[in-house]
Amino acid sequence: MDGPDLEGRTVLVTGSARGVGRELLVATADCGAKTAVHYHTSADAARDVADGAADRGASATMTVQGDVTDPESVDGLFAAVESELGSVDVLVNNVGEFAPEHWEETDFDRWNRVLETNLNGTYLCSKRALPAMREREFGRIVNVGYASSEKGLVSPKNFPYFAAKAGVLMFTRMLAADTQDDGITVNAISPYVVENSAEFPDELPRDRPASFEDLIRPLYFFLDPDNEYVSGENIEVDGGWLPEDV
Repeated sequence: MDGPDLEGRTVLVTGSARGVGRELLVATADCGAKTAVHYHTSADAARDVADGAADRGASATMTVQGDVTDPESVDGLFAAVESELGSVDVLVNNVGEFAPEHWEETDFDRWNRVLETNLNGTYLCSKRALPAMREREFGRIVNVGYASSEKGLVSPKNFPYFAAKAGVLMFTRMLAADTQDDGITVNAISPYVVENSAEFPDELPRDRPASFEDLIRPLYFFLDPDNEYVSGENIEVDGGWLPEDV
């Protein structure tokens, strides 16, 4: 799959030691980017991803630890990336825990953790990345949402996740408006069920979950420097899923 030229660009994907984050990170390595593999607790997995990114063509790579819900930790992880790879040109806010249980069974700590990792983490990392992006008049921020959450999708199961993702998409639109004169674009990719999802419904659109490649295609589109007029958009990667029909 052909991607944009990211030679010389520094890419940070939060939560890139595993799953979707890992695949998005490695996809930017295929484009020649300098890649920062972020992790919270999965140090060994992050090192493996960094090695793989180097093998795939990353011009430089590193691992960086941090808790995206803590302002001081976020500042520290960005400072580490800036020191080794330079200022972040591309930020993918991928971290986001979920709670696939009835809301009354979700304890307060887990409720908060879902909201904090999805929404607060996106806010803190974006805020920390923006000054350097504004100074250089270039930046790409891509947030990971969830299909149909901007349409008010709710359920007693996993409710804090839906609420947080709705907030992420609202934040995406707001930040796009706030950076429209700065050479920065802010967009979102919102999958439904992905090939590595923990749970699968009985019926899937097109009889399959989204592949990692299905997510990488819109990522490449948003990162392409030629697409600088596309900002505040959300691409739902859901195979045509219609939640109103279930």
